[in-house]
Amino acid sequence: MKMFRQLIEFTSRYKVVRGMLSYGTLWPCGCLIEQTIIEKRTYHDYDWMKCLRFSLFGALFMGPTIYVWIRLAGIMWPRTDIRSSLCKALTEQVAYDPFAISSFLFFMNLMDGGSFQQAKKEVSDKFLEAYKVGIIYWPCVQTVNFAFVSPKNQVVFTSFFSMCWTTFLTYVKYLEIPHVEFEHPSVDLHYHLTH
Repeated sequence: MKMFRQLIEFTSRYKVVRGMLSYGTLWPCGCLIEQTIIEKRTYHDYDWMKCLRFSLFGALFMGPTIYVWIRLAGIMWPRTDIRSSLCKALTEQVAYDPFAISSFLFFMNLMDGGSFQQAKKEVSDKFLEAYKVGIIYWPCVQTVNFAFVSPKNQVVFTSFFSMCWTTFLTYVKYLEIPHVEFEHPSVDLHYHLTH
């Protein structure tokens, strides 16, 4: 109990850590949801390394960058009325989200073992599809966040909806684009008949 209290005090003092823990936990959950619903995997064949990569990206990239963005938005629009909240949400859609989606596609491709060129190609192939959905999803979420959630909990609130978003992004990332050719190893089967 004492250790839990110390963790609460630590995350209250260093709010960026709260976001890092939230994203580091919820992003792999989004990955597991996608694997369960879309890939039809079960506990026995989940790709746990993929979940680990999502956890690292969520904790080390998304947590800190969304924390900085929310702090910056709070400085630019200190009021919490609907008009200011809508301004924050729309600015996020134009300024932060393209950066976040591109970074996700690029760095996750590298973490999956892709080359720099493959990572760039993945961004160019899949960014627009993800952004078209995000342009509807995130302004709704963030308007509510900025208007009704206390500043100290805004990153945590965002991280929950980010888990749902991550489920979608995972689907987009691992979706095969029809015009992209994939190499499949050929397997030769030889049958020996004996009489």
